[in-house]
Amino acid sequence: MAEKPAIKIGYLKITDHLILGVSELKLKKGMEKFEHCTLEPVVKNGWNEVADALSVKSLDGALILAPTAMDLYKSGVDLKLLLLAHKSGSILVKSKKANIEKVEDFAGKTVLIPYQLSIHNMLFHKLLSEKGLKPGRSTEKGIDVTLEVVAPFQMPEAIEYDEEGEIGGFIVAEPFGSQVIAQGHGEEFSLSKDLWPGHPCCVFVMRSEIIEKHPEAIQEICNSFVKSGLAIDAQPDPASVIGGDFLSQDKELIRKVLTTPPDRITTGELFPVIEDLDTIQKYMMDKMKIMTSLIDLEKFINTEFAVKAGAK
Repeated sequence: MAEKPAIKIGYLKITDHLILGVSELKLKKGMEKFEHCTLEPVVKNGWNEVADALSVKSLDGALILAPTAMDLYKSGVDLKLLLLAHKSGSILVKSKKANIEKVEDFAGKTVLIPYQLSIHNMLFHKLLSEKGLKPGRSTEKGIDVTLEVVAPFQMPEAIEYDEEGEIGGFIVAEPFGSQVIAQGHGEEFSLSKDLWPGHPCCVFVMRSEIIEKHPEAIQEICNSFVKSGLAIDAQPDPASVIGGDFLSQDKELIRKVLTTPPDRITTGELFPVIEDLDTIQKYMMDKMKIMTSLIDLEKFINTEFAVKAGAK
């Protein structure tokens, strides 16, 4: 009998990627069994690492920011988007040292974002633009708020050691926002779901050659992810214990992220919403000018696996 392929899936230690942790645990404990592959989660420190690993094919797939996935596809990395990883789930935190009460107070400050091509960058841009403020890199002219790309796991430390309050805050996937709040260095300014309810963020992509070679394996993974997503929404308590281990975080913190409020992050609806993804790429091209052209989402997204998995 042929040996089962190990499917390597990249992820970050963020709540957005909890479906992978739940699926991994179910397999380890024998609550689920894969006939066609083994699941091999590969942890990465930042988004550039995930993008690079997909480009050089050291990963078979990944949980990755939707706009980053689109950009990789556009640059010739043959990927297919199979599922959303979650909806919502990020937070805009203001630093306690920066004296920020309203959106306008971010002017003259630096704000940390996890990646240029991220929903976080888009949501923050939208928030500022509505008040007539212009975010951008420090090298750009006429900027009101300076954006700096920092890996999510490094953000809490950046805030903690910013004595002068030069950093106004950051927008990032949980639990890093809640971690900073729990440590007493920041306060919630806004949840991402309040800026765009049910927004997409991370998606599950696989390289096309792997899908073609091992379709049954990919179906198994999608089935498992969809079940894990439903389980997290239905049972946040056990999910937060798993999340604590998988994400190396305090389980109470993860529990708060999963439950307070209940729609802070949702994992029960993983079917790719093409209109939402199109909204992102159009906004990034027209308003932000960080995408140069649009991709054909019909070609990039493959919903066959999501349909078979019963994704909602």
